[in-house]
Amino acid sequence: MTDAAPSGAEGPQTYGFFLVPRFAMMAFTSAIEPLRAANLLSGRKLYDWRIISRDGAPVASSNGTALVAQASIESAGKPENLIVCSGLDAHLFDDRKVLGWLRDAAHRGARLGALSDGSFILARAGLLEGFRCTIHWNCLDSFAETFPEIEVSAELYRIDRKRFTCAGGTAAFDMMLNILEQDHGRALAVAVAEQYMHDRIRGDADRQRISLRLRIGASNPRLLEVIALMEENLELPLSGAELARESGMSKRQLERLFRRYLGRPPMQYYMELRLQRAHQLLNNTSMSVLEVGVACGFASASHFAKRYRDLYHHTPRSTRLRPAGA
Repeated sequence: MTDAAPSGAEGPQTYGFFLVPRFAMMAFTSAIEPLRAANLLSGRKLYDWRIISRDGAPVASSNGTALVAQASIESAGKPENLIVCSGLDAHLFDDRKVLGWLRDAAHRGARLGALSDGSFILARAGLLEGFRCTIHWNCLDSFAETFPEIEVSAELYRIDRKRFTCAGGTAAFDMMLNILEQDHGRALAVAVAEQYMHDRIRGDADRQRISLRLRIGASNPRLLEVIALMEENLELPLSGAELARESGMSKRQLERLFRRYLGRPPMQYYMELRLQRAHQLLNNTSMSVLEVGVACGFASASHFAKRYRDLYHHTPRSTRLRPAGA
C-alpha cells in the first residue's frame, strides 16, 4: 500500500538519477520516460531531471551501453528527488563518498528512491532504517539476511514517506505512474500509461514474478501444487516418495505427470530448480560457494559442483568470478 506520496509543487519537481556502474537499463528507462511524457502531454514542464555519476563520466549499464552523465555528485546541485539506479553487484557497493553524499541529501530533506537492487545501496548508507522497502525477488532473501532490521517485502514497489523503491524492470514504470497520479491526478497518469500502451497501472501489492502457471506453460492443478511444494523446499529437498505423498499421488502418477507436461522426471526438474536458485545466489549475494550449496540442499561440495557444471557447463566458483550476466 502506498503511503504519503510526493505533493505537487508550483515549479517543476527536480529529479537526479544517480547511475551506478552496471545499472539496469530497463529500470532506468522505465523511471525517466514517464516524467518526459508527463511534460509532453501536459504542455508544461512538470518535471526536470539530471543524470548524475560519481565523477561526471559516462556510466556503462549491465547491457554494456554507456550513458553520458550531466553532472558529478559535487556538481549535481540539490534535486528534490534522488534515485539510485543500480543493478548487478549492488550488494557489493561500498563507496564511502557516494554513501555520504546520499546521507547528506537525506539530511537536507530530499526524497530518496532506488531501482532494482539499489535498495542495497540505500540500506548500506543507513537510509532505509524505519522505512518499508522492496527489491528484486532475486535479491530478497539476501537483503533480508544482510539487513534484518529493515522491513523488506516482495511487493512490486513501495512508497513510504520520503523513500520509494521498486523491484526494477517495468515495476519502475508503475511506481512512477503512481507518483504522477499523486502529484497531478489520475487523468495524467492514465494518459502517460496509454502513451506507452501500458494497459493497466499496477498497484504496489501486485506480484513481482509471473504466475507459476504462466512460467511453466501448464495449468494442471496437481502439477502446480507439486512444483510449488518443490520451490518451498529447496534447502531441505523432499524425496520423490514425500512429494507423491504430499500431493496425494503415487510415484508412478507423479512421474507420468511431469513427463507429460515438462518432458522430464520430477526429480530432474527439482534438481534444476535447486541449481537455478544456486545460480541466482552466486550472482546476487556474497555467500560463499559452500554456503550457496548448503542453501540449495547439497550436503557435499563436490556433488554440488558436479551437478552445477552439468547444467551450466562451468563450476560454481567460476560463476562467482565471472561478471554476472556474462
